[in-house]
Parts: sequence; structure tokens; C-alpha cells
Amino acid sequence: MAVNTELVGREFPPTPPYLVGREKVREFARAVFADAPQHTDVEAARAAGFDDVVAPPTFAMVVQDLTLQQLLSEPDSGIVLARTIHAEQRFAYTRPIVAGDELTGRLRVTGVRMMAGNAMITSEAEITDGSGAHVVTATSVLLVGEGE
Repeated sequence: MAVNTELVGREFPPTPPYLVGREKVREFARAVFADAPQHTDVEAARAAGFDDVVAPPTFAMVVQDLTLQQLLSEPDSGIVLARTIHAEQRFAYTRPIVAGDELTGRLRVTGVRMMAGNAMITSEAEITDGSGAHVVTATSVLLVGEGE
């Protein structure tokens, strides 16, 4: 089954709210070697003007992953996980993510480009906070290899 080019423009329902926990931010910061004190120390974060510890920029992937799971589980997508790699990632922030944020993501497929039987699927996850204000747009490109 080939990747469904009619995925372009498809929007998915908002994800359930994800409460950003202080320890999750600290764990993520350690995992990605983000050693700035505002990622782990509440007082350092407050001294920098934040309410709590600040997540490293790539933390948005935690919420974006929830949206990508919706795409990957679409029965008509033609996406086979075993032949899929994450080819590209970008973030456009309005403000940093901090512990205590309650974030929701909404995915939209913005492009499917076929190349020699392979497909590059571009999607954007708009991530908003509990008040509905934009926090970050996470754009990813998945490369789906040709199948048998």
C-alpha cells in the first residue's frame, strides 16, 4: 500500500491535555544534555523570569508525539512504521514551555511529496496552553520508504 497523498490538509482532533511536570522537564534536560540551570533549578528559572523550570526547546516533541501517533494510526494513511524514519524537525516558539503548563496539540498534514516510490510527509502540530494561547508549532517530516 502506498502512502495516501490525500492526507494533505487532513486535521486531527486535539490531543488530551498534557500536564508538564517539573520532574519530566528535569529528566528530559538530563537526557538531552541541556545543562542550563533554568532547566533543573526552580530558583534559577524564577530568577530568569519564569514561573517554574523551563523545558529545553526539543521538549515539544513529547506533545508532538501524541499528535503523530494519530497520523500513524490512520487506517488509510499507507504509512508503515517499520519503513518510516523521522527525517526533519523544526520548532517555532511563541514562548518557552515551563513546568505547570497544560498543553494540547493539534496536527495538520501540510504536504506529501512522492520521490521514486518513497514519500515525505510534512505535518505541523500547533501546541497551545490551557488558555488556548499558542506556545509552539512543531513541524516534522517523516520519510516513508517504498514497500513491497
